Amino acid sequence: MRPPQAADAAEIFASYAQDPDVTKYLVWTPHESIAETHEFLESCSQAWSEGTTFPWVITLEDTGLVVGMIQAKVEGHQAEIGYVLTHDVWDRGFATEASRALIEWALAQPEIWRVWAYTDIDNGASGRVLEKVGMQREGVLHRWCVHPNISSEPRDVWAYAIWRD
Repeated sequence: MRPPQAADAAEIFASYAQDPDVTKYLVWTPHESIAETHEFLESCSQAWSEGTTFPWVITLEDTGLVVGMIQAKVEGHQAEIGYVLTHDVWDRGFATEASRALIEWALAQPEIWRVWAYTDIDNGASGRVLEKVGMQREGVLHRWCVHPNISSEPRDVWAYAIWRD
């Protein structure tokens, strides 16, 4: 994992940002142009400089190929995580490995006591990832989030969390 760079735009756009299967349960619609991906990467850079959100690209160790992204959005004493992976690497443990690393990083920050995430109630694969990294399912948040690739109405999500004592 490493911070994203403007040079990642073409690879991100081609590998997952425009893929409707990948973006199905996300809060953003597939990118229609590489310009949209460039704008997104600019917002990532700004978030890093503001210290509010910390996005990383997920790369293959042997080739450096970008296969997804993961981020932590810090608000007070907690961090919310979210991730996306190109379809080509689904079911290979990348989301689990990246989530573990991000949770470890977040809980090592003195101000962060809780890391949490949510996933659409129909996205069982993401829920399994969160459980594998030690997060506990805390319950349903009703009408919590609009997943625009599924519906324009807010949908129910499962909330997961892990914390330090």
